[in-house]
Amino acid sequence: MDITPLIPTGRQIVKGYGDGGFTIAGLRWEGSVLVLPERTQPWSPRDLAQVTEDSLAPLLTLEEKPRLLLLGCGQRMAPVPSALRAALRAAGITLELMDTGGACRTFNVLVSEDRSVAAALIAV
Repeated sequence: MDITPLIPTGRQIVKGYGDGGFTIAGLRWEGSVLVLPERTQPWSPRDLAQVTEDSLAPLLTLEEKPRLLLLGCGQRMAPVPSALRAALRAAGITLELMDTGGACRTFNVLVSEDRSVAAALIAV
């Protein structure tokens, strides 16, 4: 019995991470990335201290914002400033923090369920 989840065509799936980048939808991305179900783009933060409302502007300015943002914090999870969490909440986005590996795996599961999700992944 095949238990592989069906992934809708055109969806971004994180196939691998490490060595300073990611393999997503068959492409290698160097550095941190923002991943939405339908596209991936480079993202400038190299560590959690560089994650700001400005760095997340590409998500905050979307017409259809994701309902959930998975923030891959790098090797370990760490807190973010309450102002950043409040700005995301005001935009209707719930923030979930986890290490980058956990965020990659969780993103893949939620995309396979066709959920409204994005991932901001700091490269490890």
